[in-house]
Amino acid sequence: MYTAHPGRYERMPYRRTGRSGLKLPALSLGLWHNFGPDRPVETQRAILRRAFDLGITHFDLANNYGPPPGAAESAFGEALKADLRPYRDEMVISTKAGYLMWDGPYGEWGSRKYLLSSLDRSLSRMGLEYVDIFYSHRPDPDTPLEETMGALHSAVQQGKALYVGVSNYSPEQTREAARILADLGTPLLIHQPRYSMLDRRPEETGLLDALDELQVGSIVYSPLEQGLLTSRYLDGIPEGSRAASDSPFLTADKVTSELVGHLRALNEIAAARGQSLAQMALAWVLRGGRVTSALVGASSPQQVEDSVAAIAGLDFTDDELARIDAIVRAAG
Repeated sequence: MYTAHPGRYERMPYRRTGRSGLKLPALSLGLWHNFGPDRPVETQRAILRRAFDLGITHFDLANNYGPPPGAAESAFGEALKADLRPYRDEMVISTKAGYLMWDGPYGEWGSRKYLLSSLDRSLSRMGLEYVDIFYSHRPDPDTPLEETMGALHSAVQQGKALYVGVSNYSPEQTREAARILADLGTPLLIHQPRYSMLDRRPEETGLLDALDELQVGSIVYSPLEQGLLTSRYLDGIPEGSRAASDSPFLTADKVTSELVGHLRALNEIAAARGQSLAQMALAWVLRGGRVTSALVGASSPQQVEDSVAAIAGLDFTDDELARIDAIVRAAG
């Protein structure tokens, strides 16, 4: 019988999400990868337990996470039932809908029919009565934003979600979504964009500025760039890595010798800070408090521990930031 560590809240910082009353841990656990039937169940459960023991209270899912789609929610539901059910009120659980989940015209995007049907299926897979945050996973070019946001509002009104968010929305779409939701009486809580030292589009497009203006929180995914910003690729593409597989998320042609040289230069800065490259990458997205939380994945409890160690060094000198910027500019 699992009993949570009594000191689990002593080290992890918690940040207020926008102007809401909800605080999220600086690091949250994402179940995008590593929670399908190809992974040992005990390893999955051990990852979740270790994360919770280290103060990670937020677990981020989506209907299509696995593989196959739905597998991550099912695995999480089993782990919740076996280990974490007594701690449900200490957890923030989120899910999303927007990508392909089932055949036919109602199995993806942003219609009211799809979003609310998907949420019902997600709740069933996880064995939950409600999720804390329900997201529109991507904007739908063919569905009025009023319909998509209206569906999120209905999820709250039906008691199936406490808060709502959006992911992969542009600054303009985010502003409009926030306006519609405010008119409905369900504030936009949070945005989940992709953001890392190597992918700065939330800065460049003005998304972070829009979130500051709207007082909406942010939780960033892929802060380690699918593993590029770890020690794994410092000597090229290792056997068994994501880039060496048929993964669509990181292909071998992206890992050039020039990029490896830039990663090594970043690693030298991290080493001088007393961090691994991955820890520095996490600290970088969390610097200054502008980002509410960073999503990390894990294939073992040790990886969770390594990620959490990053919170001990969130401050950067001006020189460190300038050197990081110069390397990233050179990397293109």
